[in-house]
Amino acid sequence: MYFSSRRIATNLRKPFLVIIGPTAVGKSRLALNLAQNLGGEIVNADSRQVYKYMDIGTAKPSDAERKLVDHHLLDIRLPDEEFNLVSFLQLSSTIIRKIHERGRLPILVGGSGQYIWGLLEGWQIPRIEPDVTLRSELEKQLENSGVESLHNYLQQIDPISSARVDSKNQRRVIRAIEKALYRQNNDNSADLKRPLKTPHLIIGLTLDRKELYERIDSRVDDMMNRGFREEVQMLINKGYSTSLSSMSSVGYQELAENITDGRDLDDVVQRIKYRTHKIVRKQYSWFRLRDPRINWLDSDGSENYSANNMVEEFLLHYDKMK
Repeated sequence: MYFSSRRIATNLRKPFLVIIGPTAVGKSRLALNLAQNLGGEIVNADSRQVYKYMDIGTAKPSDAERKLVDHHLLDIRLPDEEFNLVSFLQLSSTIIRKIHERGRLPILVGGSGQYIWGLLEGWQIPRIEPDVTLRSELEKQLENSGVESLHNYLQQIDPISSARVDSKNQRRVIRAIEKALYRQNNDNSADLKRPLKTPHLIIGLTLDRKELYERIDSRVDDMMNRGFREEVQMLINKGYSTSLSSMSSVGYQELAENITDGRDLDDVVQRIKYRTHKIVRKQYSWFRLRDPRINWLDSDGSENYSANNMVEEFLLHYDKMK
């Protein structure tokens, strides 16, 4: 059985915008500016902002920002509820269509490459049920040898997936191994892609790597000052297990170790920064600077002006082609 994003996306005929780029580069700020200027609504494509109670660590838009512009796919799951690529494809397609019906401009925003390209490229997703026996074996290996050994195994059987998955996220590594072994034992129809013919404009934000890392480090410090550790403590107090996929997100896993195991807080904060740097490198493996589909802009303060001009030209061209 397969889920094809193409089946849902065939209803998307009107234009929409896509804002992509690495974490902390300024995607949300640009999207908010475009939405206010062009009558848009923002659709979240960040795999962690869908969870309730996880606000500070996921850099979720503030209440004030959400009052300025309608945001979608935020706070739609509890931390112990499942949300995956198929969930995103189904919901995002429906939301984009409804935004069009209201005469508004959908703006898809996020750094989750799998979500973005899954929608735009019309991925056909195999319905791979969890393999209980395999998962039990992998969890034993995890307990005995750690997540690094699982990630090394994934690298052997599927180097592309291993380069893209967060090597510290135990659940995602195990799931990636399940999918890789499934593909080895089945035909390659799971890799079919049918790119959307729907008009869309992809704007990518980028920044000099050293400057981006400095921006990330500053943001992590700001998150700590705003109560990131207290947010993780609240989640633990609510009974959410640290083994949940949501709780393996960058920052949450490290701070949970500080809270439950007494790891040094300064060391934990430094590890959060380094792990976020690593995630940036993985995001650039999804969003290539040489990809001709992406219109890259430097996040140097001029991006609002450049992006607004770019979008106005895109929409004008669409109007002429109707």
